[in-house]
Amino acid sequence: MSQLVTKPLIMANNMTDTITTSQNNNTTTDTDNSNVAGHSWFNRPVPGVKQQLSAPLTAVETEPSTECSSCHSMITNTALIFNCYVCPHCDHHLPMSARERLQWLLEQVDGELGQEFVAKDPLRFVDSKPYPERMKEAQTKTGESEALIVMYGKLRNLDIVACAFDFRFMGGSMGSVVGDRFVQAAEKALAERKPLVCFAASGGARMQEGLLSLMQMARTAAAIERLRIAGVPYIVVLTNPVYGGVTASLAMLGDIHLAEPKAMIGFAGKRVIEQTVRETLEEPFQRAEFLLEHGVVDEVVHRHQLIDTIYRLLAKLCSQPNVMA
Repeated sequence: MSQLVTKPLIMANNMTDTITTSQNNNTTTDTDNSNVAGHSWFNRPVPGVKQQLSAPLTAVETEPSTECSSCHSMITNTALIFNCYVCPHCDHHLPMSARERLQWLLEQVDGELGQEFVAKDPLRFVDSKPYPERMKEAQTKTGESEALIVMYGKLRNLDIVACAFDFRFMGGSMGSVVGDRFVQAAEKALAERKPLVCFAASGGARMQEGLLSLMQMARTAAAIERLRIAGVPYIVVLTNPVYGGVTASLAMLGDIHLAEPKAMIGFAGKRVIEQTVRETLEEPFQRAEFLLEHGVVDEVVHRHQLIDTIYRLLAKLCSQPNVMA
């Protein structure tokens, strides 16, 4: 009997041991799993806002810039000024204002002429708006009182008189004030025997002044003839564009005609000629290079060499020593 009783106790004890052991094993396993899970939870990557790495802003994005009309690349205004308004990517010559061009040409500016002349409205001309209102808009836009600026000063060791058209001012059109200023510049050059340099950029005569504008063609031509008779040099630099009455007068009466690359030069516009002859005129019709081939201009000069070329020619014509030689 004792043996029968003892065995069940042993079995119970064995079962108890087995159960206890299995529970201990499960507990240990659960603890290990919880430790692993807890360890991985604390070390898990914490989601956050991803910062997109971007390249630093370029100068074009932070400074005032201008788009090249030829290659459409963006160039900072500072780079354009240092490069004489020539595109560093495609070498296209962008327009310069009249005042910037004269200050770029003259190493020393001694004075300015013609500021006392003021445009009037004798015809009381009205197109889409009255002529005085259009004049005020142009003056506000450009900061100039008229389309022609005249200065005198020094180009290295030469005293010269220089004038330049501003195409932004009503397309550089030639009105009575433009004629007055050019004649005054020619008279000063004649009186002091200083060479005259003109940078032409115009759409032609100013229609708002009618016949008074056309009369400036004869006035400027007469003033240039007086310079020729006196032997005072007159050099014309044709920039983009030059058309109409300016081409038919002061722009084509120089002793020497220089032109900037690819400048459009003519009397009537290309579209007007195409409509008249009913033919398509391909490039480079009316370009400076086309006119050079046909003997209309004497030389096509890059803007970077323009000052040296003008000085060299004037020193030769004025029999002055060339300080750059």
